[in-house]
Amino acid sequence: MTTDPVAVALKFAFLIVLYLFLLWVARSSLRDLSRHEDASIVAEGPAPGGREERRRAGAELRAGVQPRLEVVAAMGHEPGTVFDLGDGGATMGRSSGADIEVDDPFASSAHARIFPRGDFMFIEDMGSTNGTFLNGRQLKRAEQLKMADKIRIGDTEWRYQE
Repeated sequence: MTTDPVAVALKFAFLIVLYLFLLWVARSSLRDLSRHEDASIVAEGPAPGGREERRRAGAELRAGVQPRLEVVAAMGHEPGTVFDLGDGGATMGRSSGADIEVDDPFASSAHARIFPRGDFMFIEDMGSTNGTFLNGRQLKRAEQLKMADKIRIGDTEWRYQE
């Protein structure tokens, strides 16, 4: 049985190109993940820890501002229920360790966080599976919260108040 050397060379070349492509995809993915992590550390300060740690790390908000979330629609909470965000912000998710527990099948354990930056409060998605929505748009990066903004995770919705 004779094998054509050109066919064998093409098979090996194809395998090499295939492995190089997989290596490139893995390397790009790791680079994107580390870039996102580094950017959030630089932009937002220290990683979210306990409420007191975030309060110490956050800057003072504008005088007279008392940020809070009002429930519009949420399983396990009556509409109108208010969550005080204080000066340190809050984490949102299904986890019992979250500052605001989200009883929604579309919520991740650590879904989103609200945090102070300068004089304002910001919200960011924490890499959730189904995304966090601000006024109907999916968050791609941290965004500043404004009075009466609507935050949605799955079927759960809040209104931001100051």
